[in-house]
Amino acid sequence: MKFVLCFILCIISTSYTSDIVINNKRFPTSFLFGAATSSYQIEGGWDADGKGQNIWDNVTHKNPNFIKDGTNADVSSDSYHRYKDDVQLLKDHGAQFYRFSIAWPRIMPNGFRNSLNQAGVQYYKNLIAELKNNNIEPMITIYHNDLPQALQDLGGIKMPQFADWFAEYARVCFELFGNDVKHWMTINEPYVACTVGFISLPYEDGVEDYICIKNMLLAHANAWHIYDKDFRPTQGGKVGMVLNSNWFEPESDKPEDLEASERSMQFIWGWLAHPLYKGDYPEIMKTRVAMRSQLEGYNQSRLTELTSEEIAYIKGTNDFFCVNSYTTAIVRGQPEPPIGKPSHNTDLGVVMYQPADWQDSPLDWLKVCPWGIQKLLRWIANEYGNPEMIITENGYADGTGTLNDTIRYNYIKDYLSYIRDAMDKDGANVIGYGYWSLIDNFEWTSGYTAKFGLAYIDFNDPERKRIRKMSSYYYEHVIKTRCLLEDNSCQD
Repeated sequence: MKFVLCFILCIISTSYTSDIVINNKRFPTSFLFGAATSSYQIEGGWDADGKGQNIWDNVTHKNPNFIKDGTNADVSSDSYHRYKDDVQLLKDHGAQFYRFSIAWPRIMPNGFRNSLNQAGVQYYKNLIAELKNNNIEPMITIYHNDLPQALQDLGGIKMPQFADWFAEYARVCFELFGNDVKHWMTINEPYVACTVGFISLPYEDGVEDYICIKNMLLAHANAWHIYDKDFRPTQGGKVGMVLNSNWFEPESDKPEDLEASERSMQFIWGWLAHPLYKGDYPEIMKTRVAMRSQLEGYNQSRLTELTSEEIAYIKGTNDFFCVNSYTTAIVRGQPEPPIGKPSHNTDLGVVMYQPADWQDSPLDWLKVCPWGIQKLLRWIANEYGNPEMIITENGYADGTGTLNDTIRYNYIKDYLSYIRDAMDKDGANVIGYGYWSLIDNFEWTSGYTAKFGLAYIDFNDPERKRIRKMSSYYYEHVIKTRCLLEDNSCQD
């Protein structure tokens, strides 16, 4: 182990090629380091021990061409049977927390409480106990994209009843696991679920995506109020929603580009964060969607209104700000898009792109741009009163799972340096960082063609052994020394 760490640190010293000046201040002792996964992407056991079918089981079995490599996550990383290997890997890193998600259909196969599956419940109890026995804090995401197919058959997240379905599910999670959990994430990336849609497509773009976000906000608020009233007094935890997107950098300092950047931040981050922290949607969003809706012949705005009661109910229901962010986009202003078929993109009305010379990945949306994370954290701090923030996802994918993953360890080092800059220079209240992901896994529509893991898994190997990559040893060094450079080069 010492030899490996020495080797990594030598590489840090000699092969780093960018012009970034790495922050040499240690992270505070209170700062939490960990890693993240989600249930469908790693667990496998798709029909084990009474688990119900989820929307991804359904689509990958019926239409494998929906996935880039025609695969599914029926077995994936097999964490349902090998969770102790994952906990050991976390322990080897010195991680303080593990962010994972509960599979709704594993504990409630038909989506409702009357179908409670004790075998599924016991799996999560065993995982939590294993984490606690190794001094690793469980951070739980209640919903991470794997909706029970039974609920999808009833209309899924587009239905107003979703908020009540989710409330019942969240209550069960708090009852079953809450005594051991201090950080709850209600819903992962509602922006993606409601705009990309994945297997819930087709959405009526510019109409049902706005309905979907409102349902997600109300579902989250339901869970928060249930926890606040019935569980917080005895369990003492916190509840937040996981928001995601890029930093949107203006192409120039022209007023139209600066305005396009801010508009993008408001339309994407503010779409969810404004109701949580300020009440109601951003004004620019309400104004633009109403304007375009009128020109398109609608009698009212396509942006689904929040009533005064709903505004009051949602506002103040985010105990901490969960940030999923991987990259940056360049934006510029443009003339008003033609009036035609509605869409969220034309409502936003800007040009977005990523430069060709940025380091790319197998994913068309993911290019490396570490400086954007500092600007994003600064913006969130300024816009929302500098809330407590946790980076709940940040990471790099390659296509091979190579153990000699120099791009990934530079990615981790560079992004953490700018996160430290945001804390040190901008005063951003960042309290933790969770790398995505702990292990190679099923990357949604990309299947196994994009590998984010700190540990490699050969998905043709029945044993699914976790094999640590070079970046894994560097991340271990960071966690244990709280230093991004060699230990003797850091300042307290």
